[in-house]
Amino acid sequence: QVQLVESGGGLVQAGGSLRLSCAASGRTFSSYNMGWFRQAPGKGREFVAAIRWSGDRIVYTDSVKGRFTISRDNAKNTVYLQMNSLKPEDTAVYYCAADWVVPTDQAIGVFTYEYDYWGQGTQVTVAS
Repeated sequence: QVQLVESGGGLVQAGGSLRLSCAASGRTFSSYNMGWFRQAPGKGREFVAAIRWSGDRIVYTDSVKGRFTISRDNAKNTVYLQMNSLKPEDTAVYYCAADWVVPTDQAIGVFTYEYDYWGQGTQVTVAS
């Protein structure tokens, strides 16, 4: 079992920045690929970014490339999402998720069903 707790959300003006954190507890953090997803009101949960357990591979959805950066610190059991140049359309509840993998697995999940554990979410609101 893995428990995930997000923090760092809030209200920001368009063009501003926020840094989300997701602290994990429970089983070995470095056994998990980690992802960030978001869900806007009335919409489904969509993939934002993910990072391999070793940190050597990262995937972003096209709409955040060049603006968002995912990173992880396995010593601190934490994954981060640095969000710059925020836009009103980035407004959503942001969730982190953990996907248990074998160390040799090169794939990174981009679908919600590929992830085993989820945090409770943190609200990000970008005002125009």
